[in-house]
Amino acid sequence: MSYKRFFPVFFLMVTVIFAQVIGQGSLTQDIIDEIRNSGKLDSTEQVIMNALTNSRLTDLIINRDFLTKHTDYFSHTIETKGITDQERSGRCWLFAGLNVLRPKVIKKFKLADFEFSQSYLFLWDKMEKANTFLEHIIAMADRDLYDRELEIILKRPVSDGGYWSYVVNLIDKYGVVPKDVMPEAYHTRNSWVMTSLLALQLRKNAIELRKMAANGCSISELRKRKVDMLKVIYKMLILNMGKPPAEFAWRYKNSKGEISESKTYTPVEFYHDVVAVDIKEYVALMNYPGKEYNRMYRLANARNIWERDDPLYANLSIEKMKELTLASVLDNEPVWFACDIGQDKDSEHGILSTKILDYRGLYELDFEINKEDKISYWESSGNHAMVFVGVDFQNGRSVKWLVEDSHGKDRGHNGHWIMYDDWFNEFLYVVVINKKYLTTEIKDIFEQKPIPLPPWDPMVLILLNNQ
Repeated sequence: MSYKRFFPVFFLMVTVIFAQVIGQGSLTQDIIDEIRNSGKLDSTEQVIMNALTNSRLTDLIINRDFLTKHTDYFSHTIETKGITDQERSGRCWLFAGLNVLRPKVIKKFKLADFEFSQSYLFLWDKMEKANTFLEHIIAMADRDLYDRELEIILKRPVSDGGYWSYVVNLIDKYGVVPKDVMPEAYHTRNSWVMTSLLALQLRKNAIELRKMAANGCSISELRKRKVDMLKVIYKMLILNMGKPPAEFAWRYKNSKGEISESKTYTPVEFYHDVVAVDIKEYVALMNYPGKEYNRMYRLANARNIWERDDPLYANLSIEKMKELTLASVLDNEPVWFACDIGQDKDSEHGILSTKILDYRGLYELDFEINKEDKISYWESSGNHAMVFVGVDFQNGRSVKWLVEDSHGKDRGHNGHWIMYDDWFNEFLYVVVINKKYLTTEIKDIFEQKPIPLPPWDPMVLILLNNQ
């Protein structure tokens, strides 16, 4: 057989073999028929199907035995006044951070109520994130657009989400103001459109900066152009949110109705003179099974302010984190924490427990995945920050925890959640504790050289996607 006659036959044989190999693993008709036959329902399953197709799943699987034993009693609570509401924005980390400080001001000045301006720090967070984004673009100007690190930067120029360190960085640099000095605006309460347009503008800026770099512009030239870009971002922000105050006058009425003298402050002065809490004395602890405990970790390229450090965490066992949280709450010190609010909850009663929803009984399946695998396989994410303000301590152990949320009084149990200890173990990822509660051994962890977690590590990404 000549070469010219053999080649078409050979090509046909290769095509057939290749098609057979590619076809392996596909959902063939035989497999489809086998699966269909396995899906025949008995009488009980038919009833379950009827119920599920006509009702909300969570309404059918509330564990009634658990619910009848549930109480809202707590052996110890921290006095708080009022519930804040972040509405349709991803500022939970900021609300929770300010809610840690709020009771201290209320107690110090004997106020009936008090709330910080979340809008004020939200604006400066957006500005700082915009600057950090553009600095990353300048630093990575020579990288391919498919570079993994650059890709993550481009995906989240000015997201609403954040870490505890963002609260510390912002307050340290910009101070705080009372809510009536810079109240909420429509686009702080409903931030998605504003944030999307800011991201669009910044990506347009990124294109320009990369072209300038490719044409040989120096770093100083790129940064000079960056300042003009940031002026546009600032204008967009104040148009949507109002102007942040450089100074303001503050008077207050205490719980007795007595009115103070008016005094003028800058936001930084107000923080130091009125709040007078050293927020740098608080440290973040995380529970990341699969990573070595009692070691320090750094979340690479995850800071909001360019000149500040990336978020730092000491990785501890959940038992040690719980012990420190308990000591803090019993000492009337509220505790900021990050968790997965999407898991195992009954919103109507404000309950967080792995036992409140009986998925296993409904489907007769074992849905158990250990915490390490939940993180690694993206099943669970630390997507919400709240504050511990109470604990029910019985027979030498914590049974449940009182949680202050920031979604108004209509969410959960009058604006709170009741978190059972089992849920704490499974879905809590970070707590922030004052250094005075740490043992010498744990304080020494913060002296270690931190191990970097890359920007694509699940713990880095999941903690930024706050609700």
